[in-house]
Amino acid sequence: MDREIKTALVTGGGKGIGKAIALKLAEDGYNVVINYSKSSKDAIETVEEAKKFGVEACALKCDISNYNEVEKMVNDIIDMFGDIDVVVNNAGITKDNLILRMSEDDWDNVIDVNLKGTFNVIKFVSKYMIKRRKGKIINISSVVGVIGNAGQSNYAASKAGIIGLTKSLAKELASRGITVNAIAPGFIETDMTDVLSETVKLSMLNSIPLKRAGKPQDIANVVSFLASNASDYITGQVINVDGGMVM
Repeated sequence: MDREIKTALVTGGGKGIGKAIALKLAEDGYNVVINYSKSSKDAIETVEEAKKFGVEACALKCDISNYNEVEKMVNDIIDMFGDIDVVVNNAGITKDNLILRMSEDDWDNVIDVNLKGTFNVIKFVSKYMIKRRKGKIINISSVVGVIGNAGQSNYAASKAGIIGLTKSLAKELASRGITVNAIAPGFIETDMTDVLSETVKLSMLNSIPLKRAGKPQDIANVVSFLASNASDYITGQVINVDGGMVM
């Protein structure tokens, strides 16, 4: 395959922020691999949209919290495309509750998918990036990982963990030409935020200086920059995309 055409893996790329990221990278000329864990319908629809940009695209089912499944997924991508130039660790779940009501399973599941899943993907992708001495790793954290949020101790801990992971790996992989950065979205209009009550939404909007929610495209645009050569001298950073919520 012509190595001028780069390949990007987007976990949780079937809908919401992940879909916007996958389509933006396809628009930028990347072949895209869309990872999903449940809804093949959403992932396949995103694949078909991505192909309209004239690139190759495919959907791969994988539970990113499962170490062995991730290893197989990454090896399959290498077999298909020859390499992985960009990885966007976007997949994540929430299971909100106050600490006194949070079950052990709710804690474990969120940490396993959001934090361990990010580790699993980077673990196997970085091996190939190190060999080529280049690559872009982009982790989707959250402003909640920066400032915390009542009722989301598991989610906040997982997203704060991603920030620590990002900074540590940026130092570890910099000498190999690999950059590692994180994006911390604020209040973004997705299926995850649609379920919030109007009272909660209004409270969140009032905390945003720009007085509006963000769009998935706002996150995708920053991913596009971090994946490009224009960001080659940026690593170990956490970029808040939140309308000024966290300053």
